[in-house]
Amino acid sequence: MKKIVLAYSGGLDTTAIIPWLKENHDCEIVAVCVDVGQEADWKAVKQRALDTGAASCVIADAKKEYVEEYVWPALKASALYEDKYLLGTSTARPLIAKILVDTARKEKAQAIAHGATGKGNDQVRFDLGIMAFAPDLEIIAPWRTWRLKSREDEIRYLQRRKLPVPMKKKDSYSRDDNLWHISHEGLELEDPSNEPDLKRMLKMTVPPEKAPNKPEYVEIDFEKGIPVAVNGKAMDGVTLIRALNQTGGAHGIGIADLVENRIVGMKSRGIYETPGGSILYYAHQELEHICLDRQTYAFKQQAALKMGELIYGGLWFTPLREALSAFVDSTQKTVTGKVRLKLYKGNISSAGASSPYSLYNANIASFTTGDLYNHADAKGFIRLYGLPVLVRSLLKLDNKTAAKDGAGSKKAAAGKGKAGAARGANPKT
Repeated sequence: MKKIVLAYSGGLDTTAIIPWLKENHDCEIVAVCVDVGQEADWKAVKQRALDTGAASCVIADAKKEYVEEYVWPALKASALYEDKYLLGTSTARPLIAKILVDTARKEKAQAIAHGATGKGNDQVRFDLGIMAFAPDLEIIAPWRTWRLKSREDEIRYLQRRKLPVPMKKKDSYSRDDNLWHISHEGLELEDPSNEPDLKRMLKMTVPPEKAPNKPEYVEIDFEKGIPVAVNGKAMDGVTLIRALNQTGGAHGIGIADLVENRIVGMKSRGIYETPGGSILYYAHQELEHICLDRQTYAFKQQAALKMGELIYGGLWFTPLREALSAFVDSTQKTVTGKVRLKLYKGNISSAGASSPYSLYNANIASFTTGDLYNHADAKGFIRLYGLPVLVRSLLKLDNKTAAKDGAGSKKAAAGKGKAGAARGANPKT
């Protein structure tokens, strides 16, 4: 009998996959739930897997590893996808794939199954993560082969077999949640012209108009680019993110509505809730503004763009991603200090930043002249800095003068020609 390790969440897709695998493969199923901070009743999830036909169910607590080995590298890199997406699902999938392979080896399984659809990004992330560690294992993705075409089909599939359906049809958004974020797809979001029904949809965050009428200040401490304390209280990564999720969520922070370009080529629309992550990204950037020099910051912006593309595209376990992370780590040696932010009705604004490695020097930057800066030096600098502009301008001026002189010569010659012609026509002249 084939043994299959299934990435199991307890949601609609993976709940339907267990009976489908048993009906289409002579197999024993080991359901694996990877806890990366999603809100789940793991006892109920495990029981649902067993009731649906799994031989066993493993719960792997990976929250600490997720934060320290995947979230923090993305934060330090300032990695985003298409300006809005803070890579919540994208950072978790490589870790889940790695744990699936570890379990498969331990269980001596021949295959790994997952519930990613044939249109989505997660199939790429799971497959590439599995391939990176176990190219010999078979990968089974039922959405790429079964006849079910929709979430409604999955609900009917379970109902016909008298199996529990883990969601209501009217709330059948496709969701992924973890410690870092919650994503929502489907229903009214499938038409980009529709306004999202935030009151019904949101789980972690209140709509901004429902947030308090009074702003709240929050102070975050960083050490080498990693957040270590909130409002003066030291916290581990998991606790810190949860605290900021609660604070940011209460003020409507971190709601992103994005029509994005999927890996497979199509556009899709999603609503992302990342309250704590949005606060941390903002604070981290404010600290980098005072701690990094211009050239390093500018190049890091380019690296951030590439890092976001790699993570989104499932290329975490690649030499380029590792090399970029090594570069980022070198830039974070001086990104230590405090950042104070103001949160108000979905908005974040800076309320000050300080660092022992700050490159801001008031003696230089102040409008009051100091010993380190001589205003007269600016004239020579500007002339040298703008030398290409000056040379080009002089060239244009020379060409314009030459053209004008040439036009004058032609006009004078034309005048002489006309006068000669007139004298030839009138001999008395």
